[in-house]
Amino acid sequence: MTFNPLKERGIPLDRQLRNWRELNVTPIDPDRADPYTRCRIITMNGIEMEAIWFSHQFARHCPDPEVRQQLAHVRFMEAQQQRVVNWLLPGLSSVLETTISYEQVAVDLTAWVARMEPDPYLKQAYQFGVLEDFDHLYRYANLYEMIEHRKAEKIVDALTEVMPGRPTIAQHRHPIDNVREPYKRDKVQPISRLHALTIMSAEQQTMNFYMNVGPMYMEPIARQLYQEIGLVEEEHVTHYESLVDPGETWWERLVIHEYNECYMYYSFMQTETDPKVKRIWELHLNMELEHLRIACDLMRRHDGRDPAEVLPNRIPEPVTFEPNKQFIRELIATQVDYTTLGTGYVQEAHERFQRWQEQIMGGEEPPSERVIEENRARSGMEYRMETEGAHPLRLMGTR
Repeated sequence: MTFNPLKERGIPLDRQLRNWRELNVTPIDPDRADPYTRCRIITMNGIEMEAIWFSHQFARHCPDPEVRQQLAHVRFMEAQQQRVVNWLLPGLSSVLETTISYEQVAVDLTAWVARMEPDPYLKQAYQFGVLEDFDHLYRYANLYEMIEHRKAEKIVDALTEVMPGRPTIAQHRHPIDNVREPYKRDKVQPISRLHALTIMSAEQQTMNFYMNVGPMYMEPIARQLYQEIGLVEEEHVTHYESLVDPGETWWERLVIHEYNECYMYYSFMQTETDPKVKRIWELHLNMELEHLRIACDLMRRHDGRDPAEVLPNRIPEPVTFEPNKQFIRELIATQVDYTTLGTGYVQEAHERFQRWQEQIMGGEEPPSERVIEENRARSGMEYRMETEGAHPLRLMGTR
């Protein structure tokens, strides 16, 4: 199928407004839904939230009232889309169950992007980050077993393994070591821009989610674990956002945001197994095509450039949620001991890393280690879920 978002016409903006009844979508059934349907919902929520907040920031820096009005009109439609997407999540699911799905997104989306990324430096950034989210999934799965007495396999459905990655205790780095080198806007391939924006958006949404839900727990270990991993997610947002060239104009970024929304909705429309959700992806794609057209017109008028200069000349291969077990195992075998130094990666704990660790630990064991120990004490063993043919490193300790 040939599909070029730059040549398609979507739903006119003045026909996109929906009433309350139309926005009040029926959520998915948590007991019957494909786990990757839930992952696609969480991902698109992050993509929409990033688009909304980018538009707000653009408006705050734009002196042209006509442009601000145009941004506001499109942004309201984006806000309606975000509510529809986020409201697909079932209220029956606990916060912790949704958290485990957030980490499944982080693992399998980032792993897929790492596999597909053509730029070696950007690929390394995604490989580095995915091992940390993989470990977060393991920590939350043990918390889930401990306080809700359920297994994470019910949520991830054996599509994503649950076992240690790079231990969370080893993820606390000095902030300056979380800043990477940005790609060069005049040299990077368009798909790399889309990858960077997608992963940054997903991680940003995860960071925001943990900041908001962490204090809702009564159990001290849960509150503490969300706080610890939430701070690592702050590191991840810094890590990924620093990959984007700061020299990109506001107009460039606007069209890249809108194109990426088209790309993601198109991708998920190709692979969605739930007919009701697929119809929403299709509807939103047709809305986003008009948002992209408006953004392209603004770029031509105000930046004096053709958006085709920065966008793909054809739609890239669809972003796909699929198991990445062997890829993750290979990374564990070869990169689990990596940390960062400046904008690069090293395999030894350098002095700045060690000093930061001493200060942030405050002489105490972190929640990410205690949750494993407490679950062992209560359940008789820690929780892991590995499929057949697991890597020999499956017995690696948590430290």
